Amino acid sequence: MTIFYRDEAFLLSIVGALLCAPAAAQTQPPAGAVAGEAADATAAPALGDVIVTAQRRRTDLQETPVAVSVLDSTGLRDRHVQSLGDLRDGAIPSLRVAPFYSRNSALIVNIRGVGVLGDSNQPARDQGVGVYVDGVYLGRAQGLGAALYDVASLEVLKGPQGTLFGRNTEGGAVNIVTRAPSGQLGLRAAAGVGSAGAYGGEVHFDLPSLAGVAVKLDGIVTARGGLVRDPLTGQTPFDFYERRGAHLAALWHPAEGVSADYAFDTAHDGSSPLYYQTVAAGSLPRAPAQPVEQRRVRVASVGVPQQDSVGRTHGHRLTLGWQAAPGLELKSISALRIMAQSQYDNGSANNSAFHPGGAFARYSLADFDQRQWSQEVQLIGEAPRLHYLAGALYYRERVADRAQAFNTMRWNTAGTAASVIPLTLAAQPIDRASRITTDSLGAFGQATWSPAVEDDWLHLTGGLRWSRDSKRGNLYLVNNKTPSVNGVVAPRGLDARWSRVDPMVTIAADAGTDLHAYARWSTGYRSGGANSRSLTYAPFAPESVSVWELGTKSEWLDRRARLNLAVYAGGYAAIQIDFTANYLQRDQGGRLLESTRTTTETFNAPGRGRLRGAEAELAVLPAEGLTLSGAYARTDLRIPPTANPFPQTNGTVVTAPVRIYPVYTPRDAISGAIDYHAAVPGGTLRAHVDASADSGFYANYNDPERGMRQPRGAAGVVVNGRVALTDVAVSPGATIELALWSRNLLDEQHLFFRQYTTLLGTAGFFNERRTLGLELGLRF
Repeated sequence: MTIFYRDEAFLLSIVGALLCAPAAAQTQPPAGAVAGEAADATAAPALGDVIVTAQRRRTDLQETPVAVSVLDSTGLRDRHVQSLGDLRDGAIPSLRVAPFYSRNSALIVNIRGVGVLGDSNQPARDQGVGVYVDGVYLGRAQGLGAALYDVASLEVLKGPQGTLFGRNTEGGAVNIVTRAPSGQLGLRAAAGVGSAGAYGGEVHFDLPSLAGVAVKLDGIVTARGGLVRDPLTGQTPFDFYERRGAHLAALWHPAEGVSADYAFDTAHDGSSPLYYQTVAAGSLPRAPAQPVEQRRVRVASVGVPQQDSVGRTHGHRLTLGWQAAPGLELKSISALRIMAQSQYDNGSANNSAFHPGGAFARYSLADFDQRQWSQEVQLIGEAPRLHYLAGALYYRERVADRAQAFNTMRWNTAGTAASVIPLTLAAQPIDRASRITTDSLGAFGQATWSPAVEDDWLHLTGGLRWSRDSKRGNLYLVNNKTPSVNGVVAPRGLDARWSRVDPMVTIAADAGTDLHAYARWSTGYRSGGANSRSLTYAPFAPESVSVWELGTKSEWLDRRARLNLAVYAGGYAAIQIDFTANYLQRDQGGRLLESTRTTTETFNAPGRGRLRGAEAELAVLPAEGLTLSGAYARTDLRIPPTANPFPQTNGTVVTAPVRIYPVYTPRDAISGAIDYHAAVPGGTLRAHVDASADSGFYANYNDPERGMRQPRGAAGVVVNGRVALTDVAVSPGATIELALWSRNLLDEQHLFFRQYTTLLGTAGFFNERRTLGLELGLRF
């Protein structure tokens, strides 16, 4: 099908018309009603159960003693979330997702402000939040922006998850669960278009089970033209994407209690960077063609060479299960994933100095290749008053990168025009190149015991994980040649190993069927590594987090209201912090060779940081068909002032400590949603609106200059909406859906990422402008 409605005013008028459509008095059957059966007329509406896998087994969210937020498939669809990057507006207040600087091809993922201080866009460095899809860890920031397949639920596990999920989960984990094959013939398909040249389509096809094998095929394509046009002819616009992929899942039950679940996926993720705007000038001269842009623009001030950043990923997963005895299951998860990612960023031409005839518009290129293999085994058991889980994991990853940076434009003498510097990418020098092999071993166990007390109200849980990581590799190119350190020419090697033990203890109590409380102590860590922007490539150790958490989970008014609360406090140790150092070299006589060039060095800061906060989630059913929900997070992260331990321009060490700011971490964040459904003649009307707001966050963790405070991104409120006419019968067993959606419905604009220097002024990235779309879906 082909539908073309790209005029925003027209789409808004249709949204308004559908929202104002009269609703009939009848409502949907309550959750759990069997299709085709009449619902009990006396049954009161209630909030449905939410099943999570936060403890590596299926449990009810309200009885799981972990702070977890969940977006199910309906919640993701209503917010038009097609990739993890679409969660950047703060639908889950404790979770922050943002591009790595301007690159949509790599995502920063942050929970409770932990694990994002360093540049994880490097082979030997990791983030502090683990992202899992169907039990498989995704090891790189690159590739996380790819389109999501048929997601059943997205769980955000808050706080350290080191015992069950292991390394790089000191802030928490994002656990994505996709829909399994049903074994019954069925098709779900949708296609649509939107503003900014957007289009998309998806197909999910279930085949009937044959010889015990159920197969499901998924295909998806989603694309959008750029939100800022590049005026140079033939160049990719800024903030563009084109994502497509295919997924196959097969579930086989060869015998009673035995299952084999295989999945294959392949994806193409094309994107371009955000546009970097100068909102206040600095002391350096600016060309007439570089206006200060205090509002979000649709056309870049200067056209520059720009091409798609392309990520190509594919992977295999095999999950084997055996119900060895009643209450005893063995599980094996094997996975292989391969990724190749190019990254092209030329979005900063508006924030550069003017020198007549001078070169500007720095083009940053980085190629990234990764191959990972993992094998996990689990023993999951249940006995009277005891649930337990034990397992082991082996993970191997091989990563290589290669980075280039050079100017692409040259000013004329008047500063009114620019010419393109002839480019042959293969002839450009390589700034740096490195390769790393990571091996990680882990063994873990966790058990929950419910002692024989009255009403079985008490539950005690303990867990422990041992991990051993090693990283081996080298930085083999710096400035397009083998590194030379004090006259010694050789690749800079890394061969480091670390071991960790992460315990967890939880005490949970049931104050009734609808009120549960818990106290939890847990730890987690982010792996050590090396900085490939360094000349020495010196190793740094893991950083760790230890947190106490108190929480309650409750339901009220005959399950028409649900309130979950959590408060936490803990410590943050051996924090990995980057500092600028002088590019110091010595001659054969040991004399210092002065240079103005700098490197970026990483070390584990002394002292101990502090983190504490509070979170609340509320859902209410005030009337049939109407659901109100909201969430709030207060995050207070303090990192002790730290001195730069590396030599500066004159070869000395500055001993005065400097302030360290938490990055990508708003102090206050809130979100809310209204969902409504009602039967109308011929179908069902469903309407959704959500809003998210935060207090703004810091993009850099130290002051730009001595005596100058780091600026913080602006606060803003972003509203999304969707209205749909669903369940419209077109033939026996087949229905269609017509929906209109909008992201940033009110066209809010704010500079969420802000940087400042005296020379270049204040600049940053604006949030995305309003986009609208129309979708048509089919189901049978």
